[in-house]
Amino acid sequence: MRTASLFAALMLFAATPALAQSCNNDPSGFPAWLEGVKKEAAAQGIGARGLAALNGITYDQNTISHDRGQKVFKQSFEEFSGRMVNAFRIKRGQALIKKYQAAFDRAESEFGVQAPVIAALWALETDFGANIGKFDTIRSLATLSYDCRRPEKFRPELFDALKIVDQGDIPASDLHGAWAGEIGQVQFLPSNYLKYAVDYDGDGRKDLLKSAPDVIGSVAKLLAAAAGKKASPISRC
Repeated sequence: MRTASLFAALMLFAATPALAQSCNNDPSGFPAWLEGVKKEAAAQGIGARGLAALNGITYDQNTISHDRGQKVFKQSFEEFSGRMVNAFRIKRGQALIKKYQAAFDRAESEFGVQAPVIAALWALETDFGANIGKFDTIRSLATLSYDCRRPEKFRPELFDALKIVDQGDIPASDLHGAWAGEIGQVQFLPSNYLKYAVDYDGDGRKDLLKSAPDVIGSVAKLLAAAAGKKASPISRC
């Protein structure tokens, strides 16, 4: 019995260095870690344009501070909804539905999601693109991937963000958003961007930063997938 306990203790101590290496809270180790990320990205087939987005990236303490200080989860639903639903968003949503009626109609036809549902998500996420966030997406995702709190969540998102840049949908210089890596007017994580972003304006790019039609179609595709049914209308409230 004592032999088994001793063996378990030795295994624990032997594993400790490996665990420490995978959990990074010291910013001084970030540059060396980033070199490993570049090699892994290249091994995944990410090309020169995507890899270049990692050049000059530094650790961002501001991103970590936001990650540790999320206050929204302390609100009740009544507090949250009372703050998020207002006359401006309703009026602006109605105007945009009218302005982009063709895109909304196409989205409902293809994905079964009605205009008010799409507009509501668009409003709540960024006030229809007015507040997309100012964090450098690649820098934030790299920092969160390096940090030991949730690297398994953010490391794949980092590589997906590089793929978005590499395929030409958004230049790295324009890739700014929320602190946790959400992109564009409807705050898609990079993985959802790759899965659900659509080119509704026909310019050959899936641009959720600047193209309202692309935003409308992409939200509809995501919500339809979440509902588990294509072209199955989501009930109006």
